Amino acid sequence: MIRVLLADDQPLVRAGLSALLNAEEDVEVVGVAADGVEALDLATELVPDVACLDIRMPKMDGIDVAARICGPGASTVIPVLILTTFDIDDYVFRALEAGVAGFLLKDSDPEEILRAIRHIAAGHGTLDRTLTRRIVAEYVERRRLRPVTATRGIDGLTARERDILLLLAQGMSNEQIAGALVVEVTTVKSHLARMLPKLGVRSRLQAAVWAYQNRVVTVDDMSR
Repeated sequence: MIRVLLADDQPLVRAGLSALLNAEEDVEVVGVAADGVEALDLATELVPDVACLDIRMPKMDGIDVAARICGPGASTVIPVLILTTFDIDDYVFRALEAGVAGFLLKDSDPEEILRAIRHIAAGHGTLDRTLTRRIVAEYVERRRLRPVTATRGIDGLTARERDILLLLAQGMSNEQIAGALVVEVTTVKSHLARMLPKLGVRSRLQAAVWAYQNRVVTVDDMSR
């Protein structure tokens, strides 16, 4: 079972998401919070497989909660999926910097939300496809003055790891990468497990951002 924590300040949203998730055989909602402080307390107590957090909540917003449970200082990392009605770039930037595994709009199809939760529970990342190109482009542009670490990072990767990073940055799933490279999905997962620490990142989503930030792949590549 995938154990999920939900946090949203709107009762109808909490009820709807709970009903959606609990209807699945492999998903269980283990905690529901109405504000950020309650979400942080429940996350610490329950250690769910995935925490689905709204951004704008009383007492503490979802991104601040995320920074505490999946950021560099977290004692136990809990993967976070941000679900929000706000399609605002700054929120996405803060969420990426907080270390979240995924970001979706609440008006996404139910199947897409379920797929995102399953991907994140399996160690994958997800980002709303309608946001990806614009967000990554602007995120990278805002950080052009940062020191570029690509040379050292790329030198540490094997040829196969470089191939996987390129495809990952273009939004491919493990299954799609395996098909493109004609290898088993388990092989892709093994390469990813070795590659992420080399890049100093903790998720596929962060690896994709790293690839764009360090110009291993460009935004134009996403349209190919």
